[in-house]
Amino acid sequence: MTACGKEAQLRETLRHMLAVLEAERQALAGLDLDAIVGTTRDKDRLCAILDGSTPVELDEECRSLLETARRLNAVNRQVRNIIAANVATRLNILTGTPRLYRAGVQTSLAAGRG
Repeated sequence: MTACGKEAQLRETLRHMLAVLEAERQALAGLDLDAIVGTTRDKDRLCAILDGSTPVELDEECRSLLETARRLNAVNRQVRNIIAANVATRLNILTGTPRLYRAGVQTSLAAGRG
């Protein structure tokens, strides 16, 4: 494949990745588990395509697509982390556990009394 053909394939893959990252954002916002799993599969497939690509000289459009994909991926990762933290907090409230940091403070206070 020529350099122009490789660049066109990269550009098209990056456009697909942006669409998948946007769909992932919407799935996360709606807590749509099926869509989240689907976008994860799509991202894996696109990453495999990108892994098989040989490096090419990037034009301005490709650099812009790459930067946008990085930004969207970072935002989606932050949203996933916030959701996971909220779930952990709610589970801890329901079970009354694991207040690990508080337990450590109580343990050191009890050790100081002995």
